[in-house]
Amino acid sequence: QVQLVESGGGLVQPGGSLRLSCAASARFFRSNGMGWFRQAPGKERDFVAAINWSGARSDYADSVKGRFTISRDNAKNTVYLLMNNLKPEDTAVYYCAADSGRFGSDYVEREGDEYDYWGQGTQVTVSS
Repeated sequence: QVQLVESGGGLVQPGGSLRLSCAASARFFRSNGMGWFRQAPGKERDFVAAINWSGARSDYADSVKGRFTISRDNAKNTVYLLMNNLKPEDTAVYYCAADSGRFGSDYVEREGDEYDYWGQGTQVTVSS
């Protein structure tokens, strides 16, 4: 079982930045690929970014490429999402998720249904 707790959401003006954190339970963290997803009101959940177990490989949705950066610190059992140049359309609840059993793999998963564990989400609101 992997427990995930997101933090770092809030209200920010357009053009601003936020860094989301997702703390995971220690035992299996480095065995997992990790991903960030978001869901805006009335919309389906969307892929945002993902990173493999070592941090060597990552993938991004086209809508955030060049603005968001995913990273992880396996020593701290934490994955991060640095969001720069935020836009009103980035407003959503952001979720981190764990794709278990990926130790040693370069694979980065974009499909939310393939993730095994999810956090409770953190709200990000971009508004002036």
